[in-house]
Amino acid sequence: MSVEFIGYVATRESSEIIPPSGPVIDLDHIETVARAHEAGGFDRALVAFHSTSPESILVAAHAASVTTKLNVMIAHRPGFTQPTLAARQFATLDQLTRGRVGVHIITGGDDAEQRQDGDFLTKDERYERTDEYLEVVRKVWTSDQPFDHHGKHYRFERAFSTVKSWQKPHIPVYFGGASDAAIEVAGKHADIYALWGETHAQVRDLIGRVRAAAAKHGRSPRFSLSLRPILADTEEKAWARADEILEKARALQDKTGFRRTSAPVNSGSLRLLEAAAQGTRLDKRLWTGVAALTGARGNSTALVGTPEQVADALLDYYDLGITTFLIRGFEPLKDAIDYGRALLPATRHLISTRARTLAAE
Repeated sequence: MSVEFIGYVATRESSEIIPPSGPVIDLDHIETVARAHEAGGFDRALVAFHSTSPESILVAAHAASVTTKLNVMIAHRPGFTQPTLAARQFATLDQLTRGRVGVHIITGGDDAEQRQDGDFLTKDERYERTDEYLEVVRKVWTSDQPFDHHGKHYRFERAFSTVKSWQKPHIPVYFGGASDAAIEVAGKHADIYALWGETHAQVRDLIGRVRAAAAKHGRSPRFSLSLRPILADTEEKAWARADEILEKARALQDKTGFRRTSAPVNSGSLRLLEAAAQGTRLDKRLWTGVAALTGARGNSTALVGTPEQVADALLDYYDLGITTFLIRGFEPLKDAIDYGRALLPATRHLISTRARTLAAE
């Protein structure tokens, strides 16, 4: 199976080592980063969601408007838009871009952040709502007749959309969440299930659990892994760069005073911290330094080495069942360009070779 690479388009340049500056929406940055991903051969780019951030669908629409081939992966949180309206919004953009839209469903694992948008449901209740939400969204995308829906969280009479997605049967649904409740919902709805950059053992376990949940519904999702590759011309220089990134991240934390003061509650972060507790260098070249420092606030583990070495490490994950890699750097624009120049071609070559070998067996 071929491999998909997803990058990251933010509205301004920032990371754990780069403090945000300038306008919250920097048009030049959005356009430059989107075009850099397209030129570098990325298949898709993620536009993130947060309860205080610029609206993801609108940012993705602009990124798509300044590119011709780059697909977008729009992070979307169920519960703040009626599913009938969200389905029409995504279908409309999919038509306007001629099939370049994907939606990444993130139900939300932080109660405090959820409440910033007025959501006071418990985590399990949120996943219950997501299940119903996606049921409605899918039906709006595919139904050729108006339908009624009477559920716990939503009620509609003669729901229908005249606009359908360009992609058939519908827009691909990426799904994140590692709790038991999340996995049950993923089994029903995820076309691509997204993990953060965990150890081989953790990835093997989580893929197995999702596959078992999906099998109950006659489904077989693909799998995505999120990582922060750190590249250099030699392995020694790459590890030196990782150490430098860690020191810069620590210095920025000290300067801003912005650090996690309590244990995370979302399962993804807890799993990354579980990996970090095993050491800073795991498996072939998985590095947990920034995850440990930041309390695993989001995608924060890295693969460290030359482009060829990191490509070889990605191949290990491919052998575990990963066919999509969501990668972004600690220096977002520079790293995206470097990934396109060296890492993506090297990885695609290894995976193509591996696929031919397996097909011949």
